[in-house]
Amino acid sequence: MAVLSDQSARTGRSGADAAAGRGRAGARTGPRRRGVSLLLNGVSVGFGIALWWGLAAAGFTLPTPAEVVSQAGTLLSDGTLQKDVLASLGRVLAGFALGTGLAIPVGFLMGWYGLVRGLVEPWVQFFRTIPPLAIIPLAIVLMGIGETPKIFVIFLAAFLVCVISTFQGVVDVDRTLINAARVLGTGDAGIFLRVVVPASTPFILVGMRVGLGSAWATLVAAELIAAQEGLGFRMQNAQLYYDLPTIFVGLITIGILGLLMDRVLLLAERRLTGWQERR
Repeated sequence: MAVLSDQSARTGRSGADAAAGRGRAGARTGPRRRGVSLLLNGVSVGFGIALWWGLAAAGFTLPTPAEVVSQAGTLLSDGTLQKDVLASLGRVLAGFALGTGLAIPVGFLMGWYGLVRGLVEPWVQFFRTIPPLAIIPLAIVLMGIGETPKIFVIFLAAFLVCVISTFQGVVDVDRTLINAARVLGTGDAGIFLRVVVPASTPFILVGMRVGLGSAWATLVAAELIAAQEGLGFRMQNAQLYYDLPTIFVGLITIGILGLLMDRVLLLAERRLTGWQERR
């Protein structure tokens, strides 16, 4: 028995040492992997700019990167770009926050209660097949030409994406986990908070990221509604005068803002779902 006990102790120590070794290896490879990823990102961006410049030099109807940077400097110097960014960012944030804020509880209720699913799902699926841009004429008639219809169509775009993702996350929770929690005496509220919510969090965050993209994609059309400032408005106004550098400034600004917001959501996803294995 003493020999077996000593052998078990050695096995336990070796297993702990191996786990610690894997942890140290992961800590070492983490920064290295991030460094390689950043290097590849930089190479990709540099290649894209070089290709853009080459196409412009070859005679394609494109402004050069230098012309776009010059126009961006002009718009920054007179304050136009800052005002447009603040106006568009405010609309996107408001619509996105309202859309996801409503979509998450609705998705949970649809996934957890069959009655709510039967009542709400047909309407969600019905409106999901209608592009939010098609709602613009109705929004103008019902809500006027102020900020409300602009925020509403962005809200609708974010809501419809996020509610489906949240609902799918709830219904895809492993039944084994729920049954195990019930066997251990956990009530419905405890199962929902300790099993369903953590298990569906990755789906929710993916839905939020896709919803954010939909919100930005809807922005330009939303700013057709009697807007006087905003990135979408500026691009459409530049189209009338064939002002390609201004259009490119708007496109790049929207892309950068969307990328930064997506990185924030990705960081939140990594913090909230640290228990998941990642490749």
